[in-house]
Amino acid sequence: MLRVSVEDSGHIVILHCGGRIVAGDETAILCAAVRRGGRSIVLDLSEVTGIDAAGIGALVALQAAGIYLVLLDPTEPVRHVLQMTGMESLFEIGESQPFGVADTRSLALTDAGPS
Repeated sequence: MLRVSVEDSGHIVILHCGGRIVAGDETAILCAAVRRGGRSIVLDLSEVTGIDAAGIGALVALQAAGIYLVLLDPTEPVRHVLQMTGMESLFEIGESQPFGVADTRSLALTDAGPS
């Protein structure tokens, strides 16, 4: 089951995801949380253990709907699926820096977000 917690600092929304992003309720929960967040979203994927085609499809659909996504710290299984499906180039992928995740998230959307 996918767990999603929302962190809203006013100008940036961070969704901390844990579990698996797969077909069924998990994908619906992620979509609902992202839609609630605004036009620029950071998805913290550091605790996501897996993703399937439906999960990738949900991310693609959100991006196509005009929601700018930054995928932060995807785990190795998630990176592997992104690479195998050729979707890695579709998303901005960020990594936490030793000085703190929050700083990196702010930079990701400030410097590379939509104008």
